[in-house]
Amino acid sequence: MDFDYTVTTEKSFDEAVKAVEKETKGAGFKVLYIHDVTATLKEKGFAIEPFKIIEICNAKSAYAVLQADVKIGLCLPCKINVYRKDGKTYVSGMRPVILPQFFPQANLGNLPVEVDEIIRGIIDNSK
Repeated sequence: MDFDYTVTTEKSFDEAVKAVEKETKGAGFKVLYIHDVTATLKEKGFAIEPFKIIEICNAKSAYAVLQADVKIGLCLPCKINVYRKDGKTYVSGMRPVILPQFFPQANLGNLPVEVDEIIRGIIDNSK
């Protein structure tokens, strides 16, 4: 199983970021914060192609996984990355279905699969 789900898009970088924001809200999640990694690194003298990390969350899902194992908080909030590489724009997210591999004692039930489907849907609908 892949750690990530990544697609390319014909949208511009900024259009892809806006699409992720819109699709996140439509999926019942909230955009908590958008990290402009390019700007942060530029302040320190490092240049990279456009890269933003969009932190998203669904309170009910977050509460459930934290009740199962508080250490899952290390993987929260869910993140969707939008970046440019080799002339292409990518939208990428970590797959929640991998959580049981890292937290085998947590009884997460079908939640990782459900959230994985939502994240993949956000990404697919953003491209």
